[in-house]
Amino acid sequence: MSSRILSAALVGVDAALVEVEADIAQGLPNFTVVGLPDASVQESRERVRAALRNADLGFPRTRLTVNLAPADLKKEGPGFDVPIAVALLESAGVLPAAREPALFVGELALDGMVRPVPGALAIARLAATAGIKTLFVPEANAGQAALVAGPAVIPVRDLRSLAAHLTGKTPIPPATVSAAVPHAPDHAGEDDFAHIRGQEHAKRALEIAAAGGHNVLLSGPPGSGKTLLARAIPGILPAFTLPEALEATQIHGVAGTLPPDAALLSRRPFRSPHHTASGAALVGGGSTPRPGEVSLAHRGVLFLDEFPEFNRTALEALRQPLEDGSVTVSRAAGTLRFPARFLLVAAQNPCPCGWHGDPSGRCDCPATMVDRYRRKVSGPLLDRIDLHVEVPRMPIEKLAAETDAEPSSAVRARVEAARAVQTARFVGTPIVTNSEMTSRQAKLHCALDADGKRLIAAAVERLKLSARAWSRVLKVARTIADLSGSGGVASAHVAEALQYRMRVE
Repeated sequence: MSSRILSAALVGVDAALVEVEADIAQGLPNFTVVGLPDASVQESRERVRAALRNADLGFPRTRLTVNLAPADLKKEGPGFDVPIAVALLESAGVLPAAREPALFVGELALDGMVRPVPGALAIARLAATAGIKTLFVPEANAGQAALVAGPAVIPVRDLRSLAAHLTGKTPIPPATVSAAVPHAPDHAGEDDFAHIRGQEHAKRALEIAAAGGHNVLLSGPPGSGKTLLARAIPGILPAFTLPEALEATQIHGVAGTLPPDAALLSRRPFRSPHHTASGAALVGGGSTPRPGEVSLAHRGVLFLDEFPEFNRTALEALRQPLEDGSVTVSRAAGTLRFPARFLLVAAQNPCPCGWHGDPSGRCDCPATMVDRYRRKVSGPLLDRIDLHVEVPRMPIEKLAAETDAEPSSAVRARVEAARAVQTARFVGTPIVTNSEMTSRQAKLHCALDADGKRLIAAAVERLKLSARAWSRVLKVARTIADLSGSGGVASAHVAEALQYRMRVE
């Protein structure tokens, strides 16, 4: 006898349907799994064998063949344990054949318990798109899978309860989860703007960056507060919208970095890889490509401390995601696209010793060494960074001040108001922030008055701005106008935007 049920394989951050076919034939006891399975899928034979026996469901002592179709799609991970077990039980007549298509995923423990698997949200979205009415997932994944409207999500605790449900003896009630939009977290700790003394110019730049999704480079001596400023940015970002939260949750679910017992990400991601990270770690890769840091930071913040110390090749790989909001990874097995719309915050010292330009005169780096240090980051990459901000050493008078500065909550309120203006501006499009505007949209929404045109024309000539830099100045000016509540872009907005293009020397 043979049976056929549905399961799913992860491909990038999405899922693809897989048919699990089981055949029981006469012959010496043998258990074969075909269909391009990896080692973890091959090992499912022993897990399924032990789980069926320990669940008192019996294991056929004959020739067993399981095929995972399509055969040209590589199958990875232990998520095929449950569908293989169900297919074998159907073939043996222990379970009735399903009347309507249902999709099964889950890893089996040797005692028959069902363990969670990565990518539950991606699999649930696949089931909804394919019109599958019922989705059987591990109990720990049910909350995440139930976020997707459409299929009934059945939480499976163990093989015994699954068999009782499929035979109609003890039905398992579907999981129900309220997909509420996460609220902005309270940042009352050390990462609040209120506890950062001075640096008003840098705080203003970060407010603009958060409001319009613009990339920032912080440059200053050691201990000036660059890292503290970067870590405070999540506190001024608006709360996730539900589509953004679902998108980020799907990426982290596939990558296996979702917090335990979290059905939905409640905070925007903040990723801070070490400067020894490789190009594959940053943009994604591997023999079977997996999401990298730029994708894990999707709709959040990617903080690169000690910016010039990163491998030059790894940094150059950031060009595509910074420009397109996605990254394409090509391997012999195929080409995958990962979303990567993040806010880049980079921090660097002005020279190897860190004190170049400081009034104390502590820098003893030769000019050639300073120039070589700065050239570690290429011009085309710097051109993609909208805000170049100097973070000077704070005098003791400001550091010792007892009064708190403006709190992150107040800054976040202005950022949320500016984001609301952008949401209304780009309604009906996939664009979320001003930084994502195309050239045509920038021309439409960043129209300048006569003074603004003269100012930016002079700046292009004096600062030798590229066409990309000119466009980014306009987008930053549009964000500054949104923060001020102005419908148009005035020359004052352009002037403030231009000061952030003057790179720290």
